[in-house]
Amino acid sequence: MKRLLLVLGITLAALPALAQPAGFSCVGAERLEDDVFSIAFPRGSATLTEAARSPLAAAIEAALAAPERNICILGHAGQEGGANTSIQLAAQRARAVSQALAERGIGVERLRAEARSAQFSPTVRAAEPPSRTVTIVLMPPP
Repeated sequence: MKRLLLVLGITLAALPALAQPAGFSCVGAERLEDDVFSIAFPRGSATLTEAARSPLAAAIEAALAAPERNICILGHAGQEGGANTSIQLAAQRARAVSQALAERGIGVERLRAEARSAQFSPTVRAAEPPSRTVTIVLMPPP
């Protein structure tokens, strides 16, 4: 595949990430209240645990029932190392949940995984999400 792309003059670096479609934004997703699911992670970990089963199943059920809706997967990490370590951990958590959704039949073109960190936020909201979670948000229909 790589050779074919190189022959066609396309480099792999120029291709968009499959789970990050153009024109699909998660701006404002954290302010939505409907169709929001939270998955907790152990401190310092990006591995889904048994506790993730129920909220993940609920998110999958909602996503499969509304195939026209895109899904934002927002990874969070609090003070679990320095700023760079925390944002990397948040991204790893978001990727783990995104992969789990894709493996269970949710099309990758509907998924956008992002890392969120309060350390880079200009304001602190009163209702910050728990720091060791991934929030799955079914966006409103287009």
